[in-house]
Amino acid sequence: MPKNTKNPGHSRALKRTHKIAIAGVATLGAAAVAISAVPSNAQSTTAEAAPAGKVAYSSEKIKDVKAGVTDQLAGASLKAEQIAAKKHAAAAAEAKKAAAAHAKHKAAVAHAKHEAAVAAAKKRAEAARKAKEAASRSAKRAAVKPVAAKSYANNLNGWINHALDIMGDKGIPGSYNGLYRNIMRESSGNPNAINNWDINAINGVPSIGLLQVIKPTFDAYHVPGTAKSQYDPVANIVAAANYAADKYGSIDNVNSAY
Repeated sequence: MPKNTKNPGHSRALKRTHKIAIAGVATLGAAAVAISAVPSNAQSTTAEAAPAGKVAYSSEKIKDVKAGVTDQLAGASLKAEQIAAKKHAAAAAEAKKAAAAHAKHKAAVAHAKHEAAVAAAKKRAEAARKAKEAASRSAKRAAVKPVAAKSYANNLNGWINHALDIMGDKGIPGSYNGLYRNIMRESSGNPNAINNWDINAINGVPSIGLLQVIKPTFDAYHVPGTAKSQYDPVANIVAAANYAADKYGSIDNVNSAY
């Protein structure tokens, strides 16, 4: 029977044989590579060679690796910026809070100083008002307070001193000694003394009183504020001293009847 070179079964068998041969060659190659990788001084071990695994090869390019790293770096930078911004905002808020507290304290101090100044001014004004009121009351009391009348003894010494005070107010000259000396010569100090024997008595106007003043002279030189009586010792002394001042310059200049 002629040989059928185109037998399909034979062709398939050949292909299987080729595959097995190729696999065996690959296995032997892998074993050879494994043996050559062992160092020369290494001990020989008997081990079964691990079957070679399939290696998957791909012609596709690795995508988005660089983009992912860049995005991660950008995200980290953004996060750092956000943290820094928050810290800056917090610091600004604290600074603002501190500035507000300082301004509030400063305003409180200024207000306290102002209040103290106002209070001091009010206190000074009140003290001035009270002092003014006190001065006014004192002035009123002084105005309404009656001046105590000076008292004089009811004797020759008291009459002379009283007359001298009136003479001083009216500007009439004279001294205690000048008055006393003339009084003792004229009446011996008797306010009721009357001269009934001299020319004045003969003419109906006798000399009367301490300084023996006649009625016309007494009336002409009477000093307002004193009694209108020749027998009044003070009125008599002042009128006679006023007359002597007019005629002789002062009662001190009179040493005899005048």
